[in-house]
Amino acid sequence: MSSVRRCSRTACGRPAVATLTYVYADSTAVLGPLATYAEPHCYDLCAEHAERLTAPRGWEVVRLAAEAGPLRRSSDDLEALANAVREAARPQERTTRQGTPPDGESGRRGHLRVLRSPDS
Repeated sequence: MSSVRRCSRTACGRPAVATLTYVYADSTAVLGPLATYAEPHCYDLCAEHAERLTAPRGWEVVRLAAEAGPLRRSSDDLEALANAVREAARPQERTTRQGTPPDGESGRRGHLRVLRSPDS
């Protein structure tokens, strides 16, 4: 069995590139990018059939634009991630905000506690 999904139109064996869904309550046909997995009440269409799609009289066709390609991370995204990691790694000043730490503790970092060694 082939892993490539094929066009749902009769006698068409071309690979599917779009998914068609009917919204009967709104009299709308929605044509969008190929769905992640095949749905029972959706139809996969090849490029030619997707382009030539028409809806019944009185129905509206909504064409959702396919994304231009895979998402790429920019340097701004990576910098924001690095800043978030740095912020999370900063020690929390528990003694100045909540008084002195409980006996045996020398500080707190997030949900972790720093315990004093018994010989100090």
